[in-house]
Amino acid sequence: MSNITEEEVVELERLLRHISGIIKRKGREILNDFPITPPQFIALQWLDELGDTTIGDLSNKMYLAFSTTTDLIDRMEKNELVQRIRDEKDRRVVRIHLLPKGNEIIHQVLQARQAYLKGILQHFDRSEVDRLQVTLTQLYEEMSRE
Repeated sequence: MSNITEEEVVELERLLRHISGIIKRKGREILNDFPITPPQFIALQWLDELGDTTIGDLSNKMYLAFSTTTDLIDRMEKNELVQRIRDEKDRRVVRIHLLPKGNEIIHQVLQARQAYLKGILQHFDRSEVDRLQVTLTQLYEEMSRE
């Protein structure tokens, strides 16, 4: 382990916070071109990643109250982004299923976000991109252990 100074930690935290803010802002700008809200985008991302899931599980992943998630899913279902389906093994369980329209929107948004990032990374040389990927992967893995 390296000897990291307090000043370096302060600066790294500041940079990560500012980068996170820029990503959030740019992400919201991109979403302006799509018929979904930021919370709906987050829900679509989780459904895309997890597959069919319950409102309770989605609430936990999004750190939202169950009732808030239920309202969110109601609006998304009305806009044909998702559908409630009964679990085949336990009919009492209702799962949220990502519909083709929701799937298409999520992938279009992600493509727009990736295009933005690619444009930024054009200013880096190959070795810098490689080093950034390795370092961010290490940071993510270390943070994920907690």
